[in-house]
Amino acid sequence: MGLMVLGLSMCSESDKVEGARPGSPEEAPAQTAGHKRMVELLSRIGDETEEGNPFTGVAEENVWREKLESLPDRPSARRLEAILRLAEAEATQGKERAVLARLQEAYATYSRLKPAIPQKALNDIRYRLAVACLRHGETRNCCALLNEDSCIMPIRGEGIHTDEEPSRDAIRYLNEILGTSGLSRTFLARVRWLLNLAHMTINGYPSRVPEEHLIPPSAFESDEPWPRFVNIAPRLDLDTFNLAGGVIVDDFDGDNLLDIVSSTFDPRGPMRYFRNTGKGRFQDRSRQAGLSGLTGGLNMEQADYDNDGDLDVLVLRGAWLLEAGRHPNSLLRNDGAGVFTDVTFASGLAEPAYPTQTAAWADFDHDGDLDLYVGNEPFGREVPPNQLFRNNGDGTFTDIAGKAGVLNGRFTKGVTWGDYDNDGDPDLYVANLMGPNRLYRNNGDDTFTDVAPELKVTRPVAAFPTWFWDYDNDGNLDLFVAANRGQPDSLSSLVESYLGQPCDDELLCLYRGDGRGGFSEVAAKVGLETLVLPMGCNFGDLDHDGFLDFYLGTGYPDYDALMPNVMFRNREGQGFSDVTWDGGFGHLQKGHGIAFADFDHDGDQDIYAQMGGGAVGDKFSDALFENPGGDNNWIAIQLVGTRSNRCAIGARIRLILKEKGRSGNRSVYRHVNSGGSFGANPLRQTMGIGQADDIEQIEIWWPASRTTQRFQQVAANQMIRITEGSELIETVELPRFQFPAE
Repeated sequence: MGLMVLGLSMCSESDKVEGARPGSPEEAPAQTAGHKRMVELLSRIGDETEEGNPFTGVAEENVWREKLESLPDRPSARRLEAILRLAEAEATQGKERAVLARLQEAYATYSRLKPAIPQKALNDIRYRLAVACLRHGETRNCCALLNEDSCIMPIRGEGIHTDEEPSRDAIRYLNEILGTSGLSRTFLARVRWLLNLAHMTINGYPSRVPEEHLIPPSAFESDEPWPRFVNIAPRLDLDTFNLAGGVIVDDFDGDNLLDIVSSTFDPRGPMRYFRNTGKGRFQDRSRQAGLSGLTGGLNMEQADYDNDGDLDVLVLRGAWLLEAGRHPNSLLRNDGAGVFTDVTFASGLAEPAYPTQTAAWADFDHDGDLDLYVGNEPFGREVPPNQLFRNNGDGTFTDIAGKAGVLNGRFTKGVTWGDYDNDGDPDLYVANLMGPNRLYRNNGDDTFTDVAPELKVTRPVAAFPTWFWDYDNDGNLDLFVAANRGQPDSLSSLVESYLGQPCDDELLCLYRGDGRGGFSEVAAKVGLETLVLPMGCNFGDLDHDGFLDFYLGTGYPDYDALMPNVMFRNREGQGFSDVTWDGGFGHLQKGHGIAFADFDHDGDQDIYAQMGGGAVGDKFSDALFENPGGDNNWIAIQLVGTRSNRCAIGARIRLILKEKGRSGNRSVYRHVNSGGSFGANPLRQTMGIGQADDIEQIEIWWPASRTTQRFQQVAANQMIRITEGSELIETVELPRFQFPAE
């Protein structure tokens, strides 16, 4: 996916320091030959792709600079094209001052040629300049002066730009466009959006926006009142400044505190390991964790693949890069203390390497260890197969995708496991970009059958993230599949949707499962007939009412794709409310890995959002939205498998509750996984129980043994650990702390 609309670097020339503050000066651990081999290979990949990488390379810039220098120094259509293409390539590299100077020179030159130059071409220059100015304003304000309100839409408070000049320049160019005639519907929508946004940044919205171009304030009102979540990442030194990437939140060192591991699309960019100190702070221990040199990675998933009691990490690489994306993934084995060793080559996962950003773990054959499905992307004219790696139980894997019938052979963007038909076997959903999706039913004999056409779950065509969940607490898995076509007119479609007008882009699908193997598409029925364009997203229960809410990190590669991320609150399984605006979730930067987690053990789930785009000039700082809390109760449950896989992926939890003010009992269900297909929640399950003071009964179904355990009268507002086959419930003492005030 190319950068089809010229923009400006995201904070690329600010004083923002990439990464976070270093941890203690302890030595990095000694590494194995296989680990060193991976580090050397990734270093070589960084060198080899420095020029040709379409998102971070300089090849395009060099081509168009040479082309421009070869043309006569007089205005012409060919020279204008070369100027604009060079400016676009420079913007990709984050050279924003050079871009502004080049575009302003082009504007000054070609505006004097009216009417010889077509009005459409002149408006194109104006639009590019407006985008460039807006992004430059972000560099000088949101990045250089990052605070809790920065880039949160609707922009207000400390998010208002103190340096107004770039936004005022953008407004001037946009008004010039709007003063011309013959604008296409889609182009007009994009111009209106940026005009309203530019006025917001200087506290001029809505009063200074011309009435005929105003996007009404009602478009930015939540469907229901919602408490505000504040981005506290800058206070905690968690505002890592980087490109798009993945995030895992879980306990990697066995102290029961939730740590953060993040990655970046940048082939030279480092992974990060932030250890939770339990005192309201995080410590960057990336080097001490053995992550030095393990660069790149657009997504990650955690699992205890070797059943040794600690969580390991899978890093996925090469997505979007086509021929240049045949990078090896990494399997990082955890020693139990949060120190990782790359074992990819020894495990059999290194070769062949295909471009990917999505994978999921499950014990599909019920032998007690976790298997791995990896979804791959085309490179050149080749469409590689997806891979199903069976865990051999000795630290190695064997690809059996062909024998199992799950090769797919399409452009895969999301994969997820779930037992949709309640037969005890995990099934596999594959979301494909620009092709029908697949639902592989597990036949129970190491083979699968694609039943997606039969069950009518092949849409959307431009599928991206996906997950199984039980959104309505009926005990049956439902299926979420979002769309993101990511074309130049997608921003126009978004604006038209805010204005209540029909749009051309595909919408997401929500398939409600009936538990007998059937689905019905209910997105419109539950209030999700809306354009959202997500990339990274995940789900959790923000208000502890027992129903799962979800957060969408939105965007696509173009630099003018400035659109808010979106939060939906689940109304007890009957529908969803958009609470983006009241909740402070409308971050304008591109959202990737998302994780819901109770970092501070106060009983409510916070949200970590890994931010940034794909190009060097589209970096941004990660966010941590702190949950202000409520009055509902909760319980956190960590499951430990013995016959089933140790981290209990695929297990099912049922809570039976009796709540104040409700007649009879109700149930809350959870299926153990890490959530969505882009970003990973903790595998411990934090479950809301509303106004119940305790839990009448907990039921645990274990996937390998296919047994059910039941526990009566369990107190609320605590973390417990349940081991397969044991009748005991272990109470886990968690330190509770407060994050530092501003």
